[in-house]
Amino acid sequence: MTNQADDLGSRLKHAGATLVGRLRGAVPTGDTRVTPGPASPPAGDETEATDGWGFKDTRFVVKPSGDVTLTGRRYGLSGIDLPTLLPWLAGILEAPLAYANRNEPHYPPAVPEARRDPELLAALQGFLRDDQLSDDPLVRLRRGHGHTGAEIWAIRYGRLERVPDLVVFPESHDEVVKLVETARERGVCLVPFGGGTNVTDALRLPLDEQRLVIAADVRRMNKILWVDPVNRTACIEAGATGRHIATELARHGMTMGHEPDSAEFSTLGGWVATNASGMKKNRYGNIEDILLDVTAVTARGVIERPAVGPRESVGMNPRQVLLGSEGNLGIITRAIVKVWALPEVQRYASVLLPDLDRGLRFLYDLQQSGAVPASVRVMDNTQFHFGQALKPANHGLAARLKSQVEKLVVTKVKGFDPHTMCVATVVYEGTADEVAFQERTLNAIAARHGGMQAGAANGERGYQLTFGIAYIRDLTFEHWAIAESFETSVPWSRALELYERVKKRVTDEHARRKLPGKVFFTGRLTQVYPTGIAMYFYLGFYAKGVADPPGEYAALEHAAREEILASGGTLSHHHGVGKIRQDFLGQIYSDGSRAVTREIKHALDPDNVFGASNHGVRGVVTIDSAHAAHEADGAHEADGAHEAGGVHEADGAHEGGGAHEASGAHDRGGKGGKGGKGK
Repeated sequence: MTNQADDLGSRLKHAGATLVGRLRGAVPTGDTRVTPGPASPPAGDETEATDGWGFKDTRFVVKPSGDVTLTGRRYGLSGIDLPTLLPWLAGILEAPLAYANRNEPHYPPAVPEARRDPELLAALQGFLRDDQLSDDPLVRLRRGHGHTGAEIWAIRYGRLERVPDLVVFPESHDEVVKLVETARERGVCLVPFGGGTNVTDALRLPLDEQRLVIAADVRRMNKILWVDPVNRTACIEAGATGRHIATELARHGMTMGHEPDSAEFSTLGGWVATNASGMKKNRYGNIEDILLDVTAVTARGVIERPAVGPRESVGMNPRQVLLGSEGNLGIITRAIVKVWALPEVQRYASVLLPDLDRGLRFLYDLQQSGAVPASVRVMDNTQFHFGQALKPANHGLAARLKSQVEKLVVTKVKGFDPHTMCVATVVYEGTADEVAFQERTLNAIAARHGGMQAGAANGERGYQLTFGIAYIRDLTFEHWAIAESFETSVPWSRALELYERVKKRVTDEHARRKLPGKVFFTGRLTQVYPTGIAMYFYLGFYAKGVADPPGEYAALEHAAREEILASGGTLSHHHGVGKIRQDFLGQIYSDGSRAVTREIKHALDPDNVFGASNHGVRGVVTIDSAHAAHEADGAHEADGAHEAGGVHEADGAHEGGGAHEASGAHDRGGKGGKGGKGK
């Protein structure tokens, strides 16, 4: 959370509580929807980076002293010197990370020439202004990729072979209808674009796509059309980002409560298209729980409903088809979602636990108690120390003594082993009574499992790491390391088995491939359910001297994914499939199940107007020529990356020094090319 947002949030929360409070004690009748006024002006510069994650003014940099600092003023970490971060990373990777050992980016790369069609352009100019059309190379480049590590490596150190030929910026549902009609009539390909935060190669274009490709950037469709504070619903355009939704709903005393790690940049349409999850799903639900209805424009017409109720039994609901559709079926233009009153209380907490086994048992008992906070996550020992490395230096004798005393209490008095201890970070939200009950229950369960209260500041720092981790990913690239994230969900009874098997598999694979240094692997238990748990991993290695870093990373993650499936885990908890996991689909769906997906695609889009080709709707597709060469000579089979009907593009494929199409899932939720990653 930004410092600016903290101040704004306090004011909005007070105003919102006053508004919602007036509604208590009576149920108004009639049309209770409120049409919002103009959106609040941005609190500051919201220009986003084009060569990496996040805001343009925010990035981690290494000073000549070796200290690391986060530029800008947006986050609690901003402007603070972090003297131990780089040495800690160097030690974990067993690599010479240093100020002088820099892998200088070469952005922007060469951008492929655009295909042009004057008659198409004239047709588009019939209903779009000139400022709603762009064939600028850098505008096209940004709409041609998401945020996998391989994609960012490609734009910094290599190139992308295929990007959209034209970008359009529709500003209304009606303009989207005309756009789809024009694309169908002219025989061109459409790819929806929202936040561009997906980590599944969902935006990477198949190399066999010979049509002119239009990227439809929906972010100008970002309004909250109405809010109903009585019936707790809102209608929101699909291009609205999480940060704007939160700000505008708060003006009405409401929240949607959906906070994927990418919430600053990912969009509502992307959350739907990737079936996203948010860190506070324990209180507010995942996107499928929040979504009441969705409007989308397909090649066969508009999917929409005249009205929605709290629950229905009305046959096969097209809404379910759009969840997880990943840009294959149409362009989502708006959605009706549930909203809640802003919480009366929000508090952070943290708990030290002796080891990951007891951390898992703590979460299991907490889930069974029925008193689960809005968010509770357990980070393994490596991630615990990662968080400690994000602390500023202790200046002054008193601060140093306090830190030393705290360490003595934890390790000597309480008996925690610094090599196994882990930490739970907690966010409470609700009424004062709800939060008090949850705190009492959680503290009692933690004590039963040997837990020690570690304070609110450490809890909040843990969630700051969530927003900072992607910036750190880009920093590692600039110092010859490559790292990414991936995730899964698994039954409770197999969670620790999965964690240990994946850790061993990537360690062994790193050694087998004779990669430099030591593999970086860390994980957290990030979402709890009655039947199991979601797990989130970070994986990386030092890559200086490696011929194809993204390809080698992809091979490691592919091995990890094989181990996940063998250990009872799912293909993805919230990132989705895209193209990065398309060749695993035969292992998780029957032939009949896959036929349903293909036939729905054919029924709604018989001419494949929406040609992103995600989650295997037309088989395994190739997205760079290096992979095609590997496929031709069978190179992938040597790495176990093939399944009947397709060759896995995540083993050793690269182009231009790093445009491998299948490296690492990132998080920030969701998101057909619109949502984002991570929990």
